[in-house]
Amino acid sequence: MSDMSIRGGGPGIYGQIASGSALPTAAAGPAELGIAEREETQATGLEVGAENMKSGIELSNVADGGLANITDSLQRMRELAIQAGNGTITDSDRSHIQDEIDELKQGIADIASQTTYNTKNLLDGTNSNIRIATDSNPNSVTVDTGDATLEKLGIKDFDVTKPDFNIDDIDKALQAVNDTRSSIGAKTNALEHGINYNYNAAENTTAAQSRLEDLDIPKAVTDLKKKETLDTYQVMMQRMKQDNERAQSAQLFGNIG
Repeated sequence: MSDMSIRGGGPGIYGQIASGSALPTAAAGPAELGIAEREETQATGLEVGAENMKSGIELSNVADGGLANITDSLQRMRELAIQAGNGTITDSDRSHIQDEIDELKQGIADIASQTTYNTKNLLDGTNSNIRIATDSNPNSVTVDTGDATLEKLGIKDFDVTKPDFNIDDIDKALQAVNDTRSSIGAKTNALEHGINYNYNAAENTTAAQSRLEDLDIPKAVTDLKKKETLDTYQVMMQRMKQDNERAQSAQLFGNIG
């Protein structure tokens, strides 16, 4: 940066000092300006990528919240299924149990169809793999929010009034939901690390850009004064040379006369 404080000479020096930039124009340092602009682009991409990943975490939290509610419903369905398997209850009792199970299934269906982020459905399988752009290269990560519909969970027709109902169907549904939540949790952690990396990398890149662009004003002023002093000295020496030449010419012509 110090060797750029008087780059360009003449009006360029004053332009640098006035703007506070070592690169007020492309002519002040074409190569350095190109590097600085690329670094600015990279830093901006990293910062935007960090904001994208924040949105990815928010989306993941919404999906996980919906799945947590579905887990609660499945746990209750399992309890009811165990009750229904008791040989001491009547068919009427099982019918009442099934009524509650049907309500729970409807609640699961509603969560699957209505859990959204920025109008995107998260749990019905239509947007299960959502791409998150992490920088401008472009790199990205994918958040899989799964499919928690009754059909996908295999419990659409679960009915304890039927003699062949199997509680394993509920256990498989619970396992599927838990697997999805574990995947979302791992991806959320990765996104948090990515955000920290992006901000750190953007800060370092911006610092590198500043080292190229920011002018060391005190040194630039000192260099300018040195240059002005040198210019004044050169002008004085030129004038002295011209005065001596005129004096020598006058003396020569006087001797001839």
